[in-house]
Order: sequence, then C-alpha cells, then structure tokens
Amino acid sequence: MSKMQPVRGTHDILPDDYRRFAHVIDSARDVARLYGYREMATPIFEFTELFARGIGETTDVVSKEMYTFTDRGNESLTLRPEYTAGICRAFVSNGDLAQQLPLKIFAAGPMFRYERPQKGRQRQFHQIDLEVLGAPEPGADIEVISVAADILDRLGILDRCVLKLNSLGDPESRQVYRKVLVEYYSAHLDKLSEDSKSRLQRNPLRILDSKDEGDKAINAKAPSFADYLNQASRDFFAAVQDGLTAAGIGFEIDPALVRGLDYYTHTAFEFVTSHIGAQGTVLGGGRYDGLIAELGGPPTAGIGWAGGIERMMMLCNDPAPLPRPVVMAPLGAAAEAKALGLARTLRRQGISVEQDYRGNMKRRMQRANKLNARAVLIIGDDELAKGVAQLKDLDSGEQREVALDALAELLKA
Repeated sequence: MSKMQPVRGTHDILPDDYRRFAHVIDSARDVARLYGYREMATPIFEFTELFARGIGETTDVVSKEMYTFTDRGNESLTLRPEYTAGICRAFVSNGDLAQQLPLKIFAAGPMFRYERPQKGRQRQFHQIDLEVLGAPEPGADIEVISVAADILDRLGILDRCVLKLNSLGDPESRQVYRKVLVEYYSAHLDKLSEDSKSRLQRNPLRILDSKDEGDKAINAKAPSFADYLNQASRDFFAAVQDGLTAAGIGFEIDPALVRGLDYYTHTAFEFVTSHIGAQGTVLGGGRYDGLIAELGGPPTAGIGWAGGIERMMMLCNDPAPLPRPVVMAPLGAAAEAKALGLARTLRRQGISVEQDYRGNMKRRMQRANKLNARAVLIIGDDELAKGVAQLKDLDSGEQREVALDALAELLKA
C-alpha cells in the first residue's frame, strides 16, 4: 500500500464533509448550552492505568482495542478510547471542580480504538459527549437523555431512532444478579465462546453483550436483571421512566441492554436506528456512580453519554447553506491594489468576498458562477477615478454603478 494513503481505519474529512461534521458539533453544543452545560477538553492520551481501572480490564475496549504505547520516559500511555474516564480523571486531579457540583460538561473530539473499520465507525472516530457529576437523583438521568433527544431532534435524526432503556441496578442488586448469572452460564460452559468463558468469573454481565451467535442463543434464556433488582433500584428506574414520559420522550425497555463498559450502574440507554446497518447505536450511555471513587476521588455520582459524530453525519439534515459570496473583479494593477483593501473592509462588515489573483474578465465571471456568487464587483481605472465600482447582480443580470463607500451597506441590505 502506498504510504501516501491514509492509515487503515482513518480518513480525511474534506471540506464538503466537514460542513456536516461541524454542523453536528455546533448543533449539539448549542443545545447543551441551553441546558447549562459548559465545554471542556481533556488530553488525547492518558496513562494506560486510567482506562484499565475506569473502563474495566475485561472489556473489549481495554483487552483488545486500545492504542497503547510506551513513551521515551518509559510510561505506558493510551490514546483515549472514550471521554468519560478522562473527564472523571480531570475532576479528581483538579480539586476546584468538586466545589462546582453538580458539574455539567459538554465535550467533542477524536477517539481511537483498534477495531474492524465499519460504516460510520473508523479506528479514529469522533464523539460528542455529555456528563453530569455530583447528581445522584434520577432527575439527572432524565435531563441527560432529554439533551440527547433534543440534539437528535435538531439534527433531524430523532424520528428515525428508538430510545432503549434498562436498569443495571445498584451494587447490591448487581452482586445478587452476578451470582445468578454465574450459576446459569456455568451450566452452559461447554457452549460458551472463549471470550465469554474468560469473563465468567471476572464479569459475567459482559457475556450479555457478546456478539457471538452461540452466546446470543444462550443469552436468550438467561435470567433477567429486572427480576433481581432491589426495591431501591426499582424505585429509581421507575422515577426515570415517569420523568421521560412526562417530558414526552418515548422509550422501550430492553432487558439485554448492558452497554460495553464496566462502570455503568442503574440507568443504561441507547438511541438506536435501523438506517445505518447492523451497528445501529447512534448515541448511548448511562449512570456510573462508582467510577470517580474507583479512580481515587471522593464518592461522586455520575451519568453521561457519547454519540458518534460520523454516524450522525450519515443521518442528519443538511447544514444551512454557506452565504453566497461577492466576487471582486479588478482590472489592472491599480485596481488590484485597491481591491485588496476594499475586500478586507467588506469582510469586516460580515460580507463574504472571494478574490481571484489572475485572469481576464471572462475567466473571473466563470469563477463567480462556479462559486454561486450573488454579485460581482468590477473595478477598473475609470471606476477608480470616479470612486465607484460596477455591481453586477448575477441573479437578475442587472449592472449598476455604486460608490465605493456605499458598497457595504448596499450589499448587507
């Protein structure tokens, strides 16, 4: 393969596609701000231990997919595979954030996972992310799901998605259910995949998320988590469902939904679509009340989600068209010099101006049509002497003489 090609699993986001890319981020950022979320960024690489402790060593992300390397200081570092662990690490290492609870965070950026490239998901991919720290109440769950729904709605995606919801219970419920699962899977040990056998004692809940066809058949008859939730977990989940109903957000209960990371507790959710193939999760997340304590911080509740920007790009409505520019067409050296200052003046007034560096009038007009320009400003020696420009409207074909100092107001109008 030519070394001048992108590395497998990466891709260039070219200008036309980048408009859709930016449209997703800008739309999400605008909605998050309406709910009071502040934006932050974390480093693209962190100490490997952060993800091993936070995400869980038995997860596919940590055991198979992370981009990990040893730097020149002999430290093991990892390109971030997701945002939540890094944001929680930032909370632990920046003590002043603990005084700002509940902390409501929005973020967007690239992630890295060594997995089979697929439609809408490369090895370098991009996510928008939302987190709430320090809010143990079910109202936080309702709010973060509401933000997600409003973002998808603004992008024109929501009506093609189904919100799937499940409860993973509190630690007490998880411990009871874990024992039940171990007993159940132990009776089917000879039919489990090798990955699931290795997870059986370490984290049997992860078997429920297996993509192996044999495991799926066993999982179809596995005990349901819902039957082993204690009353506190049932009440919490009921409050989340009631709040979503009150907010006008429809959902389906999916007992098989466990998400792929170890830190989730209580609410787990995904917005899923059938419009992008088998990998239909557009956005997903859940509650992780024990993660910050696991990372060495004070016990702090947390809930959040992440959404794949590339997948949303495939589904979203078209971004607003770019403003149609005005093309500057100076004729002669003196006019070229004058046009440079005039173009800058117009741009500072908020007017999009394109300026060619060479070519006769025919070529400049052809370029103006290619750019879908709304008008052309023609300046030659005669116009300079009179302090005017010829303004040609490309929609109507009308051409008229306009004083240079009146151009900005006329073009804005």
